[in-house]
Amino acid sequence: MLSLKQTLKAINLSLMMVALAACQSSPKIALSAQDVLYDEGFRQFHQVPIESEQDIFYLDDEAKAFVRDTTNTVGDPISQMETLVHTIFDRSKFNLLYDGTANTVANTTFKNRAANCLSMSIMTYALAQEAGFGVRFQEIDIPEYWTRRDGYSLLNGHINLRMLPRPNPNVYNFQSKGYQVDFDPQSARQHFPKRLVSLQTVIAMFYNNKGADALLQNQYERAYAYFRQAIYTEPNFDSALINLGILYRLKGYYAQAEHIYDYALALNPDSLTAWENLAYLYTFTGRERRAAEIFAKVEHDRSQNPYYFVNLGEVEIEKENWQEALTYYKKALSFDRKKHEIYFGLARIYFELGEVERSEHYLQLAKENSKNSQDVARYQGKLNFLSSL
Repeated sequence: MLSLKQTLKAINLSLMMVALAACQSSPKIALSAQDVLYDEGFRQFHQVPIESEQDIFYLDDEAKAFVRDTTNTVGDPISQMETLVHTIFDRSKFNLLYDGTANTVANTTFKNRAANCLSMSIMTYALAQEAGFGVRFQEIDIPEYWTRRDGYSLLNGHINLRMLPRPNPNVYNFQSKGYQVDFDPQSARQHFPKRLVSLQTVIAMFYNNKGADALLQNQYERAYAYFRQAIYTEPNFDSALINLGILYRLKGYYAQAEHIYDYALALNPDSLTAWENLAYLYTFTGRERRAAEIFAKVEHDRSQNPYYFVNLGEVEIEKENWQEALTYYKKALSFDRKKHEIYFGLARIYFELGEVERSEHYLQLAKENSKNSQDVARYQGKLNFLSSL
């Protein structure tokens, strides 16, 4: 699920987490989510078609047949779950590939066989429901992790699900064994905190991601329609609130943007995303001193996160400031020597600096630290290219 942060030249997706009481006290307000909507500023939003809950989780006959064919030949409920999950992930059978931009409904994900963690979870939920399994969504509290897309920084949340066997009225289980489904098993291995999230929250995440896609494409009426639907679906979903605030700022609705950030901070005073976006708004509206205080605190609280420096390095790469980018990536590596993305960033920078041997060295480290076969193949392809030079 995506949450946006502003920069002076770009829009960043990020998530932040420390209260900044020393910079500014948390506003104490009593609002409903509808109070922060501004329909007058987006008069065509109602013309945007929005997927219903039924649309999001719908499966056609082909997808339902896939479930039957996969599970009917297996008798044990746990084995049925394992078989379904393995078939989804087994490239020789289902060919499901990761695509961070694939914010699609269940049936489209099934057809396209490409997914991000949210669309994969939505599709697998629908398939598991069709098989008669119990399913629970889980949000994973991963560290801040940015990716770059179309000149913007995107901070990615993470969600997975746990499947439970079909209930048997003749058997009482003191503890039902579940089966966790995750596109990134590393998040499970590292024992990040998990919390159950409701179906309504997952639907709001879907709308929020669709709104973020539209915002990145400058489709403001469409973005508003999706963020609005996310807020109506889950009024306390702060990512959609913060993203809507960015949309207001881009449209020049500064008062509405500040109002929604105040609301988001009233809900979650520890949201660094909301604080940082409020600081950017202060910058745009001539309150630089207050903005600087907040920026300093936010930067301090991120200073131990390697992905913070990766993101700063990516910004410098786009500007072709190679030495500045190298400094940021070396800083990231000093905090974490297991992330393949860091090694790949160093490989890119050294290639641009003309140091091909160093580039090859870091590409090899990126390959060795990769978590899936797609990344291994991608890095091997780049190594083959370097060898041909």
